[in-house]
Amino acid sequence: MKQNNKPQKRIVSKNRAAHHEYFIDETFVAGIELKGSEVRSIRERAAEITEAFVLIRGGEAWLHGMHISPYSHGNRWNADPDRKKRLLLHKKEIRYLASKARDKGVAIVPLELFFDSHNRAKLLIGLGRGKKLYDKRASIAKRDSDREIARALKARSSRYFL
Repeated sequence: MKQNNKPQKRIVSKNRAAHHEYFIDETFVAGIELKGSEVRSIRERAAEITEAFVLIRGGEAWLHGMHISPYSHGNRWNADPDRKKRLLLHKKEIRYLASKARDKGVAIVPLELFFDSHNRAKLLIGLGRGKKLYDKRASIAKRDSDREIARALKARSSRYFL
């Protein structure tokens, strides 16, 4: 019996600001239509999704604002680093996302770019409701208090094992 030691998911880029700016309600995994040199560049971890967003146009989902640096060993036929890329989703998912995105304050935001177990580039997208300033302050305060509690517990437990 052969064991598969290959990792299930290899994360290339994360959008950390998304969880600060939005409450993420639902997530979907979408494929991305890429050119060969773009895939090679993503393997070199030369992709940035922090400024990216998803729009639904003509029954298709499009990713705007994702920057993929030109492939280091590429030639003059490298793709435009900031071109819009089509997301590969089922038609039912696209219709659902389009209906949810029509609501006020809801956006479709990319959360992370990764390679799945079959070495295909995938994008985790989420339906996000925008946070207000007081929500952001509350989440920062909660994160700080959790950090203080963890620090106190660690100091307390290390005292007993000395």
